[in-house]
Amino acid sequence: MSGTSSQAIHVSRLGRGTLGFMALAVAVLAGTCIGETPIPVATVLQTLSNKILGSTYAIDPIDMGIIWNYRLPRAIVAACCGAGLAISGMVLQSLLRNALADPYLLGISAGASTGAVAVTVAGLGAGAISMSLGAFAGAVAAFLIVAMLARAAGGGATLHGTGQIVLAGIAGSQLFNALTSFIITKSANAEQARGIMFWLLGNLSGARWPDVWLAVPVALVGLSACIWYARALDAFAFGAESASSLGVPVRRVQIVLIGLTALVTAVMVSIVGSIGFVGLVIPHAARFLVGVRHGRLGPAAALIGAAFLIAADVLSRTIIPGQVLPIGVITALVGAPAFALILVRGRRAA
Repeated sequence: MSGTSSQAIHVSRLGRGTLGFMALAVAVLAGTCIGETPIPVATVLQTLSNKILGSTYAIDPIDMGIIWNYRLPRAIVAACCGAGLAISGMVLQSLLRNALADPYLLGISAGASTGAVAVTVAGLGAGAISMSLGAFAGAVAAFLIVAMLARAAGGGATLHGTGQIVLAGIAGSQLFNALTSFIITKSANAEQARGIMFWLLGNLSGARWPDVWLAVPVALVGLSACIWYARALDAFAFGAESASSLGVPVRRVQIVLIGLTALVTAVMVSIVGSIGFVGLVIPHAARFLVGVRHGRLGPAAALIGAAFLIAADVLSRTIIPGQVLPIGVITALVGAPAFALILVRGRRAA
């Protein structure tokens, strides 16, 4: 009976994984088809067949170029960014036991933006440091500053004080946003400043295949780490002390997962800019759908985050004809009311 039960569980997990992969493929396909100029699904599939399988379908070269060089990599990067930010938010909320924790509110995104701008605009590292490495250094520095400030404010060694960590994150975000503005004002010309400010609000217009080869592995590493540490994250729901009593190496898990969170956030910020509310709202939506067990929660958050950011990108390109909005504007329009709802529900629960 136990063997039959284990086999049924394995089949169930395989079925859910297959459905999730199919849903993600449909989302990417929709992101590729929908735009200012709609492209039929058949044309997209024929282009993929020509490029990947070597088929010889007769397709307008302009349509093929739009699909392969512009929309498809953009949709894939959007999916990876949404998945990565959702996973990062879920991990931070679990480790800190804080429903309001996410890379944007805790200043990690702002720190990554400062690091990226310092490398690209101010020339930090004299060309020896990549944009992603600079963003990672900024993200780590931001989290360390926020953590020290929260502890100094009374959050304690485990940083579980909701008020302290959120207020420290707001202060850290303002600090690094100010540093970013200072670097841009001091080192960038007017044209550079305009482009950077648009990028900082979230911009997928420049996403190309080299960005795909960077974003996909990082998103997969983040998801794999979340699945690998699923039991440890479940234990953190009862507090760091309880997790330690259950045999979880608390300090090592915190360092590894927070480091991976900073890495994922930094890479995504270096590609698409600072996008808010994805890491805050999506984990709560995933918990509502699949529960709190991280073995299911991680993949669900990644899938929902990927689909959400693809949809936000489509809206940013189509909501105003002939104009592209920063994707951060769309996520904020959805995320801000959700953030308010979380605050109100948390207040009533208290």
